[in-house]
Amino acid sequence: MSSREVVILSVGGVRFVTRASTLQQFPESRLARMLNDEDREFKLVNGEFFVDRDGVLFSYILDFLRTLQVSLPTDFTDYQRLQREAEFYGLCHLADLLNQEHLLKPRLEILEVCFSLQEMQAFFRIFCSCSTTIESLAEQIIVFTGQQSGQGWNSPFPSQTLLIPLPLERPSHHDMFFQCGTEYSAGDQFVARYVSIKPDNRKLINGTNVLGLLLDTLLRDGFRLISTRTVASEEKVECYSFERMKRAAGLTIMVNQTPGTSAVAQAKRSQVQKGT
Repeated sequence: MSSREVVILSVGGVRFVTRASTLQQFPESRLARMLNDEDREFKLVNGEFFVDRDGVLFSYILDFLRTLQVSLPTDFTDYQRLQREAEFYGLCHLADLLNQEHLLKPRLEILEVCFSLQEMQAFFRIFCSCSTTIESLAEQIIVFTGQQSGQGWNSPFPSQTLLIPLPLERPSHHDMFFQCGTEYSAGDQFVARYVSIKPDNRKLINGTNVLGLLLDTLLRDGFRLISTRTVASEEKVECYSFERMKRAAGLTIMVNQTPGTSAVAQAKRSQVQKGT
């Protein structure tokens, strides 16, 4: 790589190394004009461009130029300051996205697991404020059914028995329902339901074991348990409430490159993640 392709910037005392093509993503920006010595605000000192601006915020500016996407940390709060920096550098499309602060802020996601134990069966209902989380869980949770002889809570999974996967019940986009355990059929026959939660490959019939695995799965996925309560002690109905900060959908600037012309940034925005 030639020295002309590498650009070194010192922004507020923080040193950055990048490609010239990265800074030229938007030819009308001050960073692109800087490379042509068309902006006196940027001083070239010992081969490095010195910029008297915020170096920490410039890291987000540079990330945007590299990816054409606005993706900020969940604890980020300096939207107005970053917008001013984008305006300073002449990145009007980035400034426009930052002006829509509500699209970039992380959202608090609430999830509740209701667990009911009735004799040899356990019932689960999951509610979540984010429909995509329910869809993701629905892909991980599989319920299998089959007819067994003399099976109970603590009976091992019968590897030789044919089990049929069942679809989960989805009353709405924001909740799901499933059950496990055994119920009497005829003679010594029982209808058994097993639950498997990926990536764990076990097929569990005991409701308490399924509950433990489900709660562990949610905790590993970034949820935090905030409360537990017993709704009805006689019916053994328990509810577990969780929350997590869900990163906002990444917003992307679409850039068209036409042969013989400069790149043109369009106002079209695409969400990298879906759902609310």
